[in-house]
Amino acid sequence: MPPLVEPADELTVDEVRRYSRHLIIPDVGMAGQKRLKNAKVLCVGAGGLGSPALLYLAAAGVGTLGIVDFDVVDESNLQRQVIHGQSDIGRLKAESAAASVREINPYVEVIIHNVALTTDNVMDIFAGYDLIVDGTDNFATRYMVNDAAVLLGKPYVWGSIYRFDGQASVFWSEHGPCYRCLYPEPPPPGMVPSCAEGGVLGVLCASIGSIQVNEAIKVITGVGEPLVGRLMIYDALEMKYRDVKVRKDPECPLCGKNPSITELIDYEAFCGTISEEAQEAASGSTITAQELKEMQDRGDDIYLVDVREQNEYEIVSIPGAVLIPKGEFLRGTALEALPQDKKIVLHCKSGARSAEALAVLKNAGFSDAVHVGGGVLSWVRTVDPSLPTY
Repeated sequence: MPPLVEPADELTVDEVRRYSRHLIIPDVGMAGQKRLKNAKVLCVGAGGLGSPALLYLAAAGVGTLGIVDFDVVDESNLQRQVIHGQSDIGRLKAESAAASVREINPYVEVIIHNVALTTDNVMDIFAGYDLIVDGTDNFATRYMVNDAAVLLGKPYVWGSIYRFDGQASVFWSEHGPCYRCLYPEPPPPGMVPSCAEGGVLGVLCASIGSIQVNEAIKVITGVGEPLVGRLMIYDALEMKYRDVKVRKDPECPLCGKNPSITELIDYEAFCGTISEEAQEAASGSTITAQELKEMQDRGDDIYLVDVREQNEYEIVSIPGAVLIPKGEFLRGTALEALPQDKKIVLHCKSGARSAEALAVLKNAGFSDAVHVGGGVLSWVRTVDPSLPTY
């Protein structure tokens, strides 16, 4: 494919010294390094994937790096988000990441976007960059990133991680498929756990993040065969890589022959956070962690159920909770274990999974069942801060 950007006019003597190992690679050389210097790359997210991506994009000599992230560094991030350190806890991720980038390469211009990426700002932010590196971890933002990139005619490098598995691809509608060609519809709400629910092997972020940078360099410089029209799948447990061909869908509503999506949409509504059934079940049947504590203190006749997984339960649990994972509710096997003469109270980590389980209970006739909004995280925050979080 053709190089994405034109070369910069020159490299300084200091830059030649710094990038000498690139310059002696025939496929990169002086021209390729000048293209990297002239490139403007935006990294969406400074978390698990964004951390290694930003570090290596900076080291590679990408001239302008943008960072979009509105979150702050939490201690649980440090297991995988290597761009941040202990002293950065509580600091804005975008600012922490920018400081690390400048420490690695002072010749890189860093632009901080300390905002949540939304339909109101995504087009304006993306417009100032040549290439997008997507390090997001939720479907609503992934579809928004894809749609904005296609509408602006920009390529982007996508990555995804979960537990021991990773995926990566390059979506560039001018030369191949977009994300919607691969995944026309998001999975049903609650069907695919997030990394916060299911976990992720820390080093997997480095594996997939470095692949994303490798693809970015290839697209910018025009060398090699980028992952356009291919999905790379990595299994860290089996140490196996494989790739799957992804064809451009001529009927794609965004990049197909007759597109029906010509502007950004409501991505939260499109993807959903929880199902409509769960939203209906939770309406009027949600209590706070403090209300749960008051029920326990009064000695109310309740049956408290934790719908998380065993390994999460072992990290932290609410006193008195019985573990029955959400999957058992969805399969119907949990119902026979529940008492008929007690008020059922459900909780999970943050409230989404317990709302899904609550919908099952409501449909089964447990009309007075409730769930704890905010889950065990809210319990730790408002009732017992001595307990750990994850």
